[in-house]
Amino acid sequence: MSRSSMPLRWVERCTLWLYGQFMRSLQPFLLRKLRRRGQQEPGYLHQVPQRLGRYDTPAVLPGAVWVHAVSLGETRAAGLLIEALRQRWPGMRLVLTHSTATGWAQGQSLLRQGDVQVWFPWDTPQATQRFLQHHQPALGVLMETEVWPVMVQACQQARVPLFLANARLNHASQRSAQRWSWLSGPAYRGLRGVWAQSEADAQRLRSLGASIEAVLGNLKFDVQDQPQALVQAQFWRSHWVLGGRPRPVVMLASTREGEEAEWLAALAAKPEREQAMRDAGVLWLLVPRHPQRFEEVHVAVKASGMAVFKRSALLPDDGVWPQAAAQAEVFLGDSVGEMPVYFQAADMALLGGSFKPLGGQNLIEAAAFGCPVIMGPHTFNFAQAADWAENSGAASRVADMDAALDQVLAWSTHAADLARAKHQGLQMVAQSRGAADRYAQAIMAFGDFGDQGIEGALASPTN
Repeated sequence: MSRSSMPLRWVERCTLWLYGQFMRSLQPFLLRKLRRRGQQEPGYLHQVPQRLGRYDTPAVLPGAVWVHAVSLGETRAAGLLIEALRQRWPGMRLVLTHSTATGWAQGQSLLRQGDVQVWFPWDTPQATQRFLQHHQPALGVLMETEVWPVMVQACQQARVPLFLANARLNHASQRSAQRWSWLSGPAYRGLRGVWAQSEADAQRLRSLGASIEAVLGNLKFDVQDQPQALVQAQFWRSHWVLGGRPRPVVMLASTREGEEAEWLAALAAKPEREQAMRDAGVLWLLVPRHPQRFEEVHVAVKASGMAVFKRSALLPDDGVWPQAAAQAEVFLGDSVGEMPVYFQAADMALLGGSFKPLGGQNLIEAAAFGCPVIMGPHTFNFAQAADWAENSGAASRVADMDAALDQVLAWSTHAADLARAKHQGLQMVAQSRGAADRYAQAIMAFGDFGDQGIEGALASPTN
């Protein structure tokens, strides 16, 4: 008997049943929370019944590949894997699911004719079963961290092999899962296979019962060039000048709640440093992580006395650069999906989420676009990439926001050091590419599809 088909212990079965009932009882509260979120981000109110596993649109033909990418970062990584899979199966049909509006928006660019994009259902027996019955995927691929107990059980019952790709798990999540082992144990054991980003991730996942097939690296190192984004970034840079000289552009990338206040306080704490940055013409490119905070951040920065210009105020293709944009001290990146533009427009970036104990954000994209990173002490969500960047010289780790601004001034006045960090980041990414092909090959090599093999299963109109 295979590991994934072993009967659950009775305690685990009871716990899973109670969990499913509890999740079902939460649905009215989740719907209310969704409506409140939707007032700030209307995308969350699109096709709400799909969260309950109810669909008013046709499914793709049975035998599709189902990929779940919860949010924006996972969707970008999923796009690299999907492209590698399409190269092997040009006729592959895709069911793409998300849990956030930013993930949905990014995912639309990955669809081809015949594909389907829907919300990931809430983790109840009824919703997960309706999802699988409607879409009938040949297999499922969860990206990075998204393992839900009831969905795993539903896939086992429906005989849908479920994999976890680009898998990562930090120490805090491992401890939390171990505390809830009656739920997490069956979920991780129920996965057909797991491919981890690093050996450290693999060891933590094994401790929860996951069957690790291989360590294949991080898909995000396969980030592709964005020539159109580069053209737009260069256009902005051509207007970011002071006294005929290009302005140093310092990005605050994917900032989280409280970090903008820390930045403003650190600026004010040392007037001589702030004046040196003003004299150098530093332009702060501030990009909050969550769209619902755009206006909140705009108000806070404006209240500090700094001149702010919003990205959303730029008119498309009119060729006119507003006077307010030319005089701004802060350019607020209140848009979604333009991180390649922002990174290619910036000289350096402060890594959001790393100055509060939130685990940081993915810094690989910054390195790939030649933007050196200054990161705070909290990078546990992307520990391996952060360590690689620090050790290679592509990133500088500092103790707090005050030290980060000292590093900004140091790089702004030592062009050779900044250029060296940029070069090291590009080298780090170039040396780590190839994960997308490895993941696609690993999926293709799995043999849970009878005599026809996985390629035949995906190409067949019935499964």
